[in-house]
Amino acid sequence: MNDRERVIPTPAQEQAALAWLSLLHDQPGSADQAVFSQWLQADRAHAEAYARAQVVWDSSEVPARKLADEEALALQGYLDIMNRSRRRSVRRWSGALAMAACLWLMISLGMGWQPSRWVDDLGADYVSAPGQIRTIILSDQSQVTLDADSAIAVDFSHGERHVQLRRGAGFFSVTHTGEPFVVDAEKGRARVLGTQFEVRLQPYGAQVTVLSGRVGVMADKNAEQQILTAGQQVAYGEGAAQKLHAVDSEAQLAWRQGWLNYYKAPLADVVQDLGRYYPGRIVLLNDELAKRRVSGSFASKDPQSVLSSLQAVLGFEQHQLLGHLIILR
Repeated sequence: MNDRERVIPTPAQEQAALAWLSLLHDQPGSADQAVFSQWLQADRAHAEAYARAQVVWDSSEVPARKLADEEALALQGYLDIMNRSRRRSVRRWSGALAMAACLWLMISLGMGWQPSRWVDDLGADYVSAPGQIRTIILSDQSQVTLDADSAIAVDFSHGERHVQLRRGAGFFSVTHTGEPFVVDAEKGRARVLGTQFEVRLQPYGAQVTVLSGRVGVMADKNAEQQILTAGQQVAYGEGAAQKLHAVDSEAQLAWRQGWLNYYKAPLADVVQDLGRYYPGRIVLLNDELAKRRVSGSFASKDPQSVLSSLQAVLGFEQHQLLGHLIILR
């Protein structure tokens, strides 16, 4: 190998370099400096990893704090629901994060660890992993197809069939038994006897799409019920529902066959969907870019290729860090 050729460090070496960089920014002792010098000289890949870590350090504060704020907000919601006396601690923690802590959080989240996902899964009966579409047959023979990175809790013990959508989206093929089948999502619910429909969580509420049959949707327990039929959709949030409208439900639900279809959708929505099929995290930092409209049909199995295709059209920057963290700006 030519001495001038650059070596490519492994993700483990990149993480070690970031660990050293964090330590060296915290007034290390002479012993630490000596060990670092030995590590740096032990492998050419170490020097390259450390050079890359310095670039990451200089450019990562915005994405690191964005990830910290997202996870802190999600965790705060759960603390509020559980009514713990320490409910404000997450906000204080997020606001007080030092740069080194932000970097380590970014590394952890980029590698797939997400506190809010862990909390969702803890109370769930069925979970699908990122990139996995999973079909479950419930005890009443109803079927639930979970979109990637989704979670539900099931309770059939009180004379009604209750499902709570805790994360992501689920497509429900409900068997008619005479007992109501209720899907709770955020503060609202969808109630049926036998039909096919999807419930999808969104940043500020949920959305219901009906493929066949009739579904009654309430934005919260005190709201007026709207009746949806095949090919109709409604979104709700904060106790209020939008006006129901007609949609191409087959196209909207094509994720079950591995396709994501969009017509003039904001890039932010597309990135959010792709994030469920990517094993790490995708962070979109440009607010103007987030509003750009996207139309097309994309295979969900390869989010990286979809992003590359969108990059060629929209012209944004794309940076991959630590193997599983993609920054769009």
